[in-house]
Amino acid sequence: MLMLIYIYTPPVHDQYYSNVCGCILIMKLCIVCVFQVLYASCLLAVPLPFTMTLLTHVLACLFGMGSWVAINGMWVELPLIVPEIPEGWYLPSYLTVLIQMANVGPLFVTLMHRFRPGKLDERPVIYSIVGLGVVATFLLAFFWKHTVSLAGATHSVPLLVLCFLLSVVDCTSSVTFLPFMMRLGPQYLTTYFVGEGVSGLVPAIVALVQGVGVVHCRNATVASLANGTLGINSTVGASGELQAQYQPANFSAQVFFLFLSAMMVVCLAAFLLLNHHPAVARERKREHYFNRGLAEEKSDQALSLSHRPQEEKPMISSPDGHRRARQSSFGTGFYSGLEVTFIFVVLAWVNALTNAVLPSVQSYSCLPYGNQAYHLAATMAAVANPVACFIAMFLPLRSLVLIGLLTIVGTGFGTYIMAMAALSPCPLLVHSVSGTALIVIAWMLFVLTLSYVKVIIGVILRDEGHSALVWCGAVVQLGSMLGALSMFPLVSVYGLFKSGDPCNTMCTK
Repeated sequence: MLMLIYIYTPPVHDQYYSNVCGCILIMKLCIVCVFQVLYASCLLAVPLPFTMTLLTHVLACLFGMGSWVAINGMWVELPLIVPEIPEGWYLPSYLTVLIQMANVGPLFVTLMHRFRPGKLDERPVIYSIVGLGVVATFLLAFFWKHTVSLAGATHSVPLLVLCFLLSVVDCTSSVTFLPFMMRLGPQYLTTYFVGEGVSGLVPAIVALVQGVGVVHCRNATVASLANGTLGINSTVGASGELQAQYQPANFSAQVFFLFLSAMMVVCLAAFLLLNHHPAVARERKREHYFNRGLAEEKSDQALSLSHRPQEEKPMISSPDGHRRARQSSFGTGFYSGLEVTFIFVVLAWVNALTNAVLPSVQSYSCLPYGNQAYHLAATMAAVANPVACFIAMFLPLRSLVLIGLLTIVGTGFGTYIMAMAALSPCPLLVHSVSGTALIVIAWMLFVLTLSYVKVIIGVILRDEGHSALVWCGAVVQLGSMLGALSMFPLVSVYGLFKSGDPCNTMCTK
């Protein structure tokens, strides 16, 4: 429906009319989102179990969608922002550093849970960071172009400060949103992961509608003559070299940032309903779990299973029919210390690959195959994330052996992608359709397999208790940070990867 609305918008003739059309599109998107939330609120009052369950799933998805939508939106908007600011293409490197500095937020939350157990309630923190995200994205729409002179050089200080605040919002969401989902039934955690995956898909779709990064290849001689830049002493090769020209956007970056602000408002509205609507309250677990301190929780967990009443014993049995004894002090004690270590190592490894290592070389691995291959790989990877969450919703296979196998398979796809990036601008099969298909499929399967692993690990840790989900978010950020810090010098300092020209990739067949 929204795509049809955009298609029937009249053609854009100037920047002012472009912004007006973009604002109309954003208003329509906001109206649809607000009506969806209000409709959910009204239907949740109807005492129908199926309706309440379905719309709680919707609210959980909308809540998860606000987790990383701001930073994901910044990444997809870079082709429009970079030409307008003094930092140029150094901005992605600055953004990477700012995101890692923003891990001070998750560090604070994790230390509070460790040294002051039971003193930090996630709900006020979530209200604060989501509200900060709404304000920061709104200010970004009006101040991202402003510059400040520092030490004789011009810098985009407002843009960098607001990007840092948004990074704090999104990084802190990893250690607050997940523990909050303990208040709902376990079936809603997978829906939350769907929303988290959609937080990358929605900005990508809006950027496609906006026309970000669309390249047309024109003959260099024709382009020079059209621009009046071909002088008497100018020479043009006989090979008919093509020149890449980026198509103007259908609406400005300001409108896009207003859209991101609207998405944060939707996240805040969904969170309000998850907290205060009476119908959703019936879906919550008992509140006393969250009011007691972690010390009391640990003392409860330290009790032997044989000392608990029969109805409170976990319904987990070993293959021979006997109850499984506690194997560690972590969570319910179902997993041994070695298994817990394996789970967290895999979680850190998977997030390092999916959030930092491979995204940093995506352009190097795809652009030699053409601009269409790059956009197709990015889009299919964004779609694969929520698809993996949907698969996990219906096939939640919790086998640690399967998790290990899928991690190896996903790492194999990542190895192929990294190899193609290292061979850029002349990777394997660069001039063939099969090469393009392979790189797109590799990106899709890489994200699909490892996203499934992340969701299953989240489901496993959810059953281990509130503190397990806090550590889950902390390890996610730790893995992402280690991946970013390892790739930053390779890409930005030493320049080990060479980009391919989307219009002039000259390689021997």
